[in-house]
Amino acid sequence: METYYNPEDLKKFSQIEDFGKELSDKFFDYYGSVFKEGELSEREKSLIALAVSHAIQCPYCIDAYTTDSLEKGYTEEQLMEAVHVSSAIRGGASLVHGVQMMNKAKKIMM
Repeated sequence: METYYNPEDLKKFSQIEDFGKELSDKFFDYYGSVFKEGELSEREKSLIALAVSHAIQCPYCIDAYTTDSLEKGYTEEQLMEAVHVSSAIRGGASLVHGVQMMNKAKKIMM
């Protein structure tokens, strides 16, 4: 079955330099720096990346950070809990925008 997201494309990520090496190099330097040990461990950053991957719905990121998080010692239950945190924040963000709708509706109905 054809799909928009080909898992094999994840392996080609570095090839974005073929269409613009200067900016690609800058991005990968930044990306690498972000995921280095700092105030947060590389392990913690991996789990955060997994949760964010679900919020932005990036299948490549979900693939990469599921693997990375498991390799860094997280359990399946911890991965799922991170996904639930992501889901709660995403759902809450949608619901809180309901206040904007309520304000508009009240203004129109006055």
